[in-house]
Amino acid sequence: MDAAASSIALDSVGIARRQLRNGSPDSSRFQTSVRFHFTNGQRDYESSQALKVSTDLNGERSGALSRSNFFGLREKRNQVRQTFCSAGVCMYDGTAVESDSHAAEEKVGVLLLNLGGPETLHDVQPFLFNLFADPDIIRLPRLFRFLQKPLAQLISVIRAPKSREGYAAIGGGSPLRKITDEQAQALKGALEAKNMSANVYVGMRYWYPFTEEAIQQIKRDRITRLVVLPLYPQYSISTTGSSVRVIQNAFKEDAYLSTVPVSIIQSWYQREGYIKSMADLIQKELESFSNPEEAVIFFSAHGVPVSYIVDAGDPYKDQMEECIYLIMQELKSRGVNNQHKLAYQSRVGPVEWLKPYTDEVLVELGKKGVKSLLAVPVSFVSEHIETLEEIDMEYRELALESGVENWGRVPALGCTSSFITDLADAVIEALPSATALSSPRTSSNSLDLDPVNYAIKMFFGSILAFLLLLSPKMITAFKNHL
Repeated sequence: MDAAASSIALDSVGIARRQLRNGSPDSSRFQTSVRFHFTNGQRDYESSQALKVSTDLNGERSGALSRSNFFGLREKRNQVRQTFCSAGVCMYDGTAVESDSHAAEEKVGVLLLNLGGPETLHDVQPFLFNLFADPDIIRLPRLFRFLQKPLAQLISVIRAPKSREGYAAIGGGSPLRKITDEQAQALKGALEAKNMSANVYVGMRYWYPFTEEAIQQIKRDRITRLVVLPLYPQYSISTTGSSVRVIQNAFKEDAYLSTVPVSIIQSWYQREGYIKSMADLIQKELESFSNPEEAVIFFSAHGVPVSYIVDAGDPYKDQMEECIYLIMQELKSRGVNNQHKLAYQSRVGPVEWLKPYTDEVLVELGKKGVKSLLAVPVSFVSEHIETLEEIDMEYRELALESGVENWGRVPALGCTSSFITDLADAVIEALPSATALSSPRTSSNSLDLDPVNYAIKMFFGSILAFLLLLSPKMITAFKNHL
């Protein structure tokens, strides 16, 4: 809903009239509300009544009266606490955004997005296929996109044995679905505590429950306003971008969903609640060292190929560096002045990824005489194979072999209450910016429609596919790097 509003504040009474623009072209709608507000110490008491009136072309009016009460703590917010939304685009600049009183009359949904993970060892290879078949993960030129699935099949078959070993080491499957379901329940409770009723859904990109399944449930439940919340603090085209693309395509193609106002929270790494929650966990783990001030805080983030940053303009690297800066500033404000380092893990394949690499930095720190190290999985809010196996087992062993004597690891945020409460605030703040996703634009590409050019592409593409998939040198390279 777009709203052009004028308001008069009379001490503890606010009067506002809003012209509502989400009605039909043949009608006009406006809302007049009266809000009473007073403060007692640190607690706000607020009561509002709103009258909505609709007028059609015949002059007939219909109206509805609603009332709501809000009781809560008033927080001072600064520029650290920001949420970037799209869908429309909502930019939270540090000022509290209040949802309209009519939100309580609607059926609100929240869709949590995550990567997904195999729940059994049998699921590993098909999960990997889904992962590498995503054009946002392996970005092929347009000419060769028909190779996406054959290439994904090849990589998933070659990589599956090693991945199964990793999942076997953490219990035989990923805990990501269970943890994400718990986060969804916790978020629902946090929203209810803030007087907002909402259905919270979980959509995984590469395994069950798939994002597409969650979208269909949203449609069956007749949700009238939706907030999409990726569980990735920083934006990347390979994570948030990929999942959002699925949502946009599904909503634009469906008659009902295309009318549902949607707000997509693109990133939230700058939010004060997230920064403070991360600082809390780091500070707590530092206390487990005999000499906390000597420990190096080692941030390990999931990497992405350099081409994503250079060629596609992915903001992930910049956002990650800013995120680390904000966390360290928060720690310094608490008197924690430890040295820190950022590195990137989980690289796959024979291409260049973001540097420095986690494994190389660990060896380097050991050679420099670092004896105490606290690992912080900064891009993950849930425990999964990258934290439980890659960091806790592989990198811990490497660090100890390299000379580190005291190793610690900060747990993922999971259902930490301050973190979940901040996510609930992010949802509430994003709701007013929700707008219906625009219908898809029809476009034609003469090259794609020309059968001669299409045949030429297929011919030369098939030759490349033969060289790529059957070359012993290429297969050996994949075995070495995957």
